[in-house]
Amino acid sequence: MLHQEVSGRVRPAAGARGSRAGPTAHDSTGELRAALGVCRHSFVMAGFFSLFINLLMLAPVFYMLEVYDRVLPSSGEATLLMLTLLVLFLFAVMGALDWVRSQILIAVSARIDGTLGPRVFDGVFARGLQGGGRGPSAQPLGDLMQLRQFLTGAGLLAFFDAPWVPVYIAVMFLFHPVFGAVGLASAGVLLALALWGELRTRADLEQATQVSQEISQHTQQQLRNAEVIEALGMLPRLRERWAARQAHAMSLQMRASRRGGAVGVASKMFRLAIQSLILGLGAWLAIRGQITGGSVIAGSILLGRALAPLDLIINGWRGFQGARGAYRRLEALLAALPRCADPMALPAPQGALALEQLTVQPAGAEAPLLRNVSLALPPGASLAIVGPSGAGKSTLLRAMLGLHEPASGSVRLDGAELAQWSREQLGRHVGYLPQDVELLDGTVAENISRFGPAEPERVLAAARAAGVHEIILRLPQGYETWLSSGGQALSAGQRQRIGLARALYGAPCLVVLDEPNANLDQDGELALAQTLRHLKAQGQTVVVTTHRPGLLAQMELLAVVVEGQLTRFGPRETVLAAIQQPVQRVAAAGA
Repeated sequence: MLHQEVSGRVRPAAGARGSRAGPTAHDSTGELRAALGVCRHSFVMAGFFSLFINLLMLAPVFYMLEVYDRVLPSSGEATLLMLTLLVLFLFAVMGALDWVRSQILIAVSARIDGTLGPRVFDGVFARGLQGGGRGPSAQPLGDLMQLRQFLTGAGLLAFFDAPWVPVYIAVMFLFHPVFGAVGLASAGVLLALALWGELRTRADLEQATQVSQEISQHTQQQLRNAEVIEALGMLPRLRERWAARQAHAMSLQMRASRRGGAVGVASKMFRLAIQSLILGLGAWLAIRGQITGGSVIAGSILLGRALAPLDLIINGWRGFQGARGAYRRLEALLAALPRCADPMALPAPQGALALEQLTVQPAGAEAPLLRNVSLALPPGASLAIVGPSGAGKSTLLRAMLGLHEPASGSVRLDGAELAQWSREQLGRHVGYLPQDVELLDGTVAENISRFGPAEPERVLAAARAAGVHEIILRLPQGYETWLSSGGQALSAGQRQRIGLARALYGAPCLVVLDEPNANLDQDGELALAQTLRHLKAQGQTVVVTTHRPGLLAQMELLAVVVEGQLTRFGPRETVLAAIQQPVQRVAAAGA
């Protein structure tokens, strides 16, 4: 039930157009708080067990009191035996309750992970799409792990035990008012130290975390370009930049650690000193006949027990700060990427694609990348998009697939706007080959089948349609060859052709190919031409971008994109003639 509540589709919050798919009734603001609220009963149970655990913590206090005040004066061995057996039994009960409490918190942690894990995972990818897939960070998944670890660690248990500090101090007042006053003052000192540590370290730790995340993202980007960096001798300069950023992060962390360490040492020294001094105070009160000898020992134990949760909170404050920062980042992520209910399933499309006054301006862009683009393709049409580099061709393809939210206008497949499709359903009916082909960790067959149930006949059909079947058979384990790190054991052309097979898997009605021949040799070009003829014969709608004229012969329609605008669109021969006429006039004038 809880998993179903958070399993809705994630859509970027930038642009209200995502609301057309119908947001869920739940507002994503405070979604993390709501997920923790569902576990409220478990937290209450943990607090309930903490009640009995802390009451049983008084057992050694009263044991020492009875031993020193009753057993020793009367030399009562039988009484000592019974008291010892009783306190051992109470210790066993306390240990069992403590174990049950820890298991409750572990279950809470697992439940939160199972509830929010899919949402955060989807949110990471949705945020990556907002940046066009550039530099996405998996930090939110680390934040979820950090929050989960805090919920099962000693730091949270200290917060459960801290409310019982006044109870222990109240018992100290029963022993003697001076004992109670010392306990109250000691707790105040430790709380002041905790507050001081928070104020001294919070800003540095938050800034250090931010800088560390930036360093991680920069390093990931550089690793993806390791060959270029090595070939051009850029490594020393990049290492210097990394070292400067790392030194900045380390200076912040070290300053926070020094300040936090000073607070921790002061707390520890104060606690040890006050526990020793209270023995001296108890001895002085006993000499004056105001308390018994047993009260001296029992008071020292009570003070230690009263200060222990506060000491744990101080020493674990850095973990608490980290969990708090992770909580805030997760809450911001979930609020920025709200859930949308999956729309009603639509019939399988035939491949009619229409763009209506489409304008695309990604978040952070100063100007639109596409402006007022309109075109219509009937099912089975084939379109080539040409234009200079940076004209917006790849952006146009991504908009056709719904990877860019329109700033205005719409993209329709068989008359329905793309937002009316669930991404999973739409994905079964489209094929996409990007310029930079990345293969994922898995077998060749899994990559081609998009990591769904690998149906051998469909995998083979896609591989043959892409002209890559024979190449795959020559791999060490054929279709079961394991690919890792983007398939770097393969050549760029092999990756591109396997990526093409992935795009063709399941015979999608719409196939979008971005520079599909960029890394192909002559044989690959011939195989691609055969693939395009096969798609045309199958009645699949095909859209390609290319800088090479060889592919144009396979296309029926041609579009020219210049500076984000569609300047020409129509039958291939008509558009080519319109493009060539100005060139011919200039040549004739020069002659």
